[in-house]
Parts: sequence; structure tokens; C-alpha cells
Amino acid sequence: MVLLAREFKMADAVAPFVSFNNITYFRSFVACFVIAVGYVASLYINKSPLPRDHPKTIYQRFKSVAVVSLSAPVYVWLWSDNRLQTNQEHAVYSLWRWLGIHVSNTLTAAALPLFLTIILFLGPLLLLLLNGDVKLKLSGYFKYNSMLLDSVQIRNYIVAPLTEEFVYRACMLPLLVPCFGVTTSIIICPLFFGVAHVHHVIERLCVNNEDPKEVWLSALFQFGYTTVFGAYSAFLFVRTGHLIGPVVCHSFCNFMGFPQVEEVPNSKYPKIIAGSFVVGLVVFLLLALPLTEPSLYGSIYYL
Repeated sequence: MVLLAREFKMADAVAPFVSFNNITYFRSFVACFVIAVGYVASLYINKSPLPRDHPKTIYQRFKSVAVVSLSAPVYVWLWSDNRLQTNQEHAVYSLWRWLGIHVSNTLTAAALPLFLTIILFLGPLLLLLLNGDVKLKLSGYFKYNSMLLDSVQIRNYIVAPLTEEFVYRACMLPLLVPCFGVTTSIIICPLFFGVAHVHHVIERLCVNNEDPKEVWLSALFQFGYTTVFGAYSAFLFVRTGHLIGPVVCHSFCNFMGFPQVEEVPNSKYPKIIAGSFVVGLVVFLLLALPLTEPSLYGSIYYL
């Protein structure tokens, strides 16, 4: 087994062992497009006539995305190179390692990216603290101040971060990085994630009968920030080689929401809070590379 691991440079002892060195640009793009469409399409299979935040709709969608998430690794494996025909000069790893699912350096891979993200949110966190909105935020997290999460919170803080990061990062980046490279893949990958959120437009226009202009402006804004977040999440995934970091950070970002910059001028300490926004961003940029140094995590995307 040791000899086999040396020959194929296997990262883990959990089969199947694969590489993606022979995948082409076109095949890589098509494979990711199918994954993205499949995830969104699953939300509309046996579509409930009830609103998206209704518990029945939410739990129905949980089942749908669970099927997609469980099927996705098999789909990714089908696009991989045949292990026995792979050139031994190429690195061959466990499929699960490619997907960021392994136990090595797990705590570090969860803690450091979360710490980095918290630094980025220094301004919004200080805004909550100084405005006395922390209790209000937490009471919205725990329904009726209990430890039981309702269906919306389970979706926003557990299911959505886990399934979206798994499908849109863990299952796409192994297909993109071998041919596009790390940097380009970090740029391309979130585009699938951003476009996938456009399906909310259909729901808001057809179900909620909202104003088309407002819906499209909102969709454009949402596409922008989900794409930026997707790039950051992809950055964390390839730098750490772990799925857990992006999932934890996604959940934290969903909890915080988009920074309420417009509230800064009307806050109790506008200058202090405005300064904290700037300091948080600067420190985040300074620490982004050191805290995600691939050697700390053994990321296969940098070996």
C-alpha cells in the first residue's frame, strides 16, 4: 500500500483514486454548467405552490438538493481520468480529497478562514455592538430565544451553506483547476454560483408579482455580491483544500447579511464605525494570504 501511494502520490487511502489531468476546457465548462443547472432545477421539481419561506416548501427543497448533493460526487467521478490509465507523473488523489472532504488539519481549516472572515466584518460587527443590535440579531437567530432553529434558519445557516459550497465549489473546482489553473478557476467558478441565483427572478415575478424593474435591479445586485462571495469561497477552498472553511464562512455571512453601510452615518459613533470598516478591510487583505497558506493545510491544489 505504501508503494502504491508513492507511485500515484495518493493523499488518502479512501477510494476511488482519480486525477483530472485529461479534462479539456470545453468539457470542464460543460460539466460545471450541468452541475449548476441541476442544482437549481432540483428546487423546482415537485414545486410547491406555497411561498419559498413556507416550511413545507423548504423541506421539499431540502430533499431535492440532498439528492443533487449525493449524486454530484458520482457525476464528478465520471469526468475523471481512469486511474489505471493515468500517467504516473500526474498526481492521483482520493476523490474525497479533491472534494475537500478529509480529516487532516480540519480544525485549522475551519478556524482560520472564519477568523479571517470575522476580520472582514469588523465594521458590521462593531456597528451591531455600538448600536445595541446584538441581542436583536441573536434573537432572530434563535427563534423565541430557544436553541431550536426554525426551517428558515436551518436553510440559511446549515443546508444552503453546506449544499451550495459542496456543489458549487467542491464539485466544480476539481474540474476547473486542472485545465484553467487556480487563479482563473477562482474567477470562473463563482459565475456559475451567481447566475444560479437568477432563478429567484422567475419566482418573484411569477409568484409574488413584484415590480419587474425592482426585481431585475435586485437580481443584478445579488448577482454581483454572490459572485464576489463565490470568488472568496473558491479562494478559501483551493488554498485550504478543505470544504469546511467555505461552509463555515458561508454560514457566518448568511447570519451577518450584507453590510448595512447606509446605517453608519446615523449610528452613535459614525467615525469610529466608518474607521472600523476600513481597518477590517485592510487587515483582511494583509492576512488573506498568510492565513490561507496552502502548506498549513496540505492543499492538493498547490502540490
